[in-house]
Amino acid sequence: MPYIYIQPIKTDHSLWIDDLEKSVYSVFGYHTKVANLDINLEKTFDQARHQYNSSQILLQIISRPPADAVKVVGVVNVDLFIPILTFVFGEAQLRGIGSVIALHRLNNIFYGLSEDRGLLKKRLVKEAIHELGHNFGLIHCNNQSCVMRSSTYVEEVDQKSEEMCSRCQELLRGLL
Repeated sequence: MPYIYIQPIKTDHSLWIDDLEKSVYSVFGYHTKVANLDINLEKTFDQARHQYNSSQILLQIISRPPADAVKVVGVVNVDLFIPILTFVFGEAQLRGIGSVIALHRLNNIFYGLSEDRGLLKKRLVKEAIHELGHNFGLIHCNNQSCVMRSSTYVEEVDQKSEEMCSRCQELLRGLL
């Protein structure tokens, strides 16, 4: 049986794994497993930016996926970037096996606000569904409430739903 693997990378997943597993199953119809891949975060750190290169982490995630993996999503609690952007909440291979999500800027603490674990879990679920949507072949959507809408700021993550619009749901059914 194929699974969507969730790979915690130097983060305590006990706080969010249950919510993420339920949402992934609900949207994509695949059961999940927690992966235990050997990811070397240190070699992805950019000294000049004081951030981690998400593309380099993604390369490690996809280099040796479990044999029964349909997709693998890494979750890390560091600040991610790609060279052309200041930061990213996540990165995914379009129609590929791997994606990575950063909790760092999804956490209220980053913005000098009080910790809100419930809100952090909601944001993580939205980003995971978004990145997995890319893995399955969906592109960004213009619908303001669709989870597949692009988010440049955390406020935009908060404004969108945890669900795909009817158009994206239909496209996903065709891709699954």
